[in-house]
Amino acid sequence: MASEPNYPYPIKTVVVLVQENRSFDHMLGWMKSLNPEIDGVTGNESNPLSTSDPNSERIYFSNQSEYVDPDPGHSYQAIYEQVFGVAWSEENSTQKLLPTMEGFAMNAEETETGMSVAVMNGFRPDAVPVYKELVSEFAVTDRWFASNPTSTQPNRLFVHSGTSHGLISNDTKILIQGLPQKTIFESLDEDGFSWGIYYQFPPATLFYRNLRKLKYIFKFHPFDLEFKNHCKEGKLPNYVVIEQRYLDSSILRGNDDHPSHDVSVGQKFIKEVYEALRSSPQWNEILFIITYDEHGGFYDHVPTPVAGVPSPDDIVSPAPYYYQFDRLGVRVPTFFISPWIEQGTVLHGPSGPYPTSQFEHSSIPATVKKIFNLKDFLTKRDAWAGTFETLLTRTTPRTDCPVTLPDPVKLREAEANENAKLNDFQQILVQMTAALNGDHRKDIYPDKLVENMTVGEATKYCENAFNKFLAACENAKTSGVDEDEIVDCWSTPDQQSPKAFVDKIFGCFTCSD
Repeated sequence: MASEPNYPYPIKTVVVLVQENRSFDHMLGWMKSLNPEIDGVTGNESNPLSTSDPNSERIYFSNQSEYVDPDPGHSYQAIYEQVFGVAWSEENSTQKLLPTMEGFAMNAEETETGMSVAVMNGFRPDAVPVYKELVSEFAVTDRWFASNPTSTQPNRLFVHSGTSHGLISNDTKILIQGLPQKTIFESLDEDGFSWGIYYQFPPATLFYRNLRKLKYIFKFHPFDLEFKNHCKEGKLPNYVVIEQRYLDSSILRGNDDHPSHDVSVGQKFIKEVYEALRSSPQWNEILFIITYDEHGGFYDHVPTPVAGVPSPDDIVSPAPYYYQFDRLGVRVPTFFISPWIEQGTVLHGPSGPYPTSQFEHSSIPATVKKIFNLKDFLTKRDAWAGTFETLLTRTTPRTDCPVTLPDPVKLREAEANENAKLNDFQQILVQMTAALNGDHRKDIYPDKLVENMTVGEATKYCENAFNKFLAACENAKTSGVDEDEIVDCWSTPDQQSPKAFVDKIFGCFTCSD
């Protein structure tokens, strides 16, 4: 349950939901037709199929996105080409190029013939009715950028820690071990505030190694079983993170918006979360933030910031890139929802704390620090990032916030393909879960475990593996294992008596920082 802090803001609970792989223009660009203040699209935006050919055909941005199947490039190298219009090379990387945003179509065509059409399209407002309603009822910012010009997990790490600790790719070994940096969860804990993570298998926040500690693992709650109840009972903690389903099955559809998942399922998920929060007795104390980890290779017309961006911790990425974390990624959709926010608000760039400050994922821990008056910043990046508590302009909470949001229209007719291969992020989630339940000791780990695994198999594997880890943690806690330890249940058998199970836990490795 939320603590009663002493601070000048009316917010006692901050809720964070980070969706997957869509740019601002792709999801919200056409909202400009509803609110001209939004820096969206008009249809005059275009990209050449070749930036080196002055006579190249240009692909114009359109509004025909519905079910989007191709998964465009969003690696560090792909994004470099999308932003600067030239392929990454060691020579190019030493130059201070200006972001032209001209390389999206070219990079897409290099990935797959015809993909440029998908990349240069966005959703009509009526195709994403939940977002259409949120844009008109609450606040959206058209100047929120990914923290890191690269893929999913290196960006997600910034959301709660202000750094990726040097990662610009899904480095299997490092992610499986867990990243060591301090997070906003620990800052909140140190100052007596509560937090909770509501997951749908497996929780990606466990890439932070410290969150695997016994004292924190019981702050993870199954979303389907507990979230609505906690809302109804007024038991939400001060900081709430909601994790979506990253895997797409016939029974439980992927709701993270990652291609090729149906965006309408993501819309339904956000509707579900909003309506649970809206009906909670805590509603008048809530600030709900929705953003996206990165742009997923989809076009955006606003140049990414490349000057005045501080490295979080002076860590440089490995060879051959030697990236110094001195620029941001592509713009992504971000909403702010609270009864303390005026209808139809559009937030542009921040007013500080530095002249070059921007809104990016580190703005979340920076704003949480300010709202709850926490002691310290996590890194130089969140100390620099713009904060958004300025949106809380009202003297009294609104009473006209919608109780429900529109029902989304299904955009994908086909059923989920449970036989599909795993994408890179899904593979690393499975491998991380294997490290929790002990399968990392097997000779099939890490690559053979996932190389032929299907989405359907991964869904079952992750659920079973994580439940095994939770059971081991429960027994370790009962038997008095130090709360700062991380339980490694590699030698814990599936079926034992409770006493034998506990004895075996003590025979397993436990590891502290």
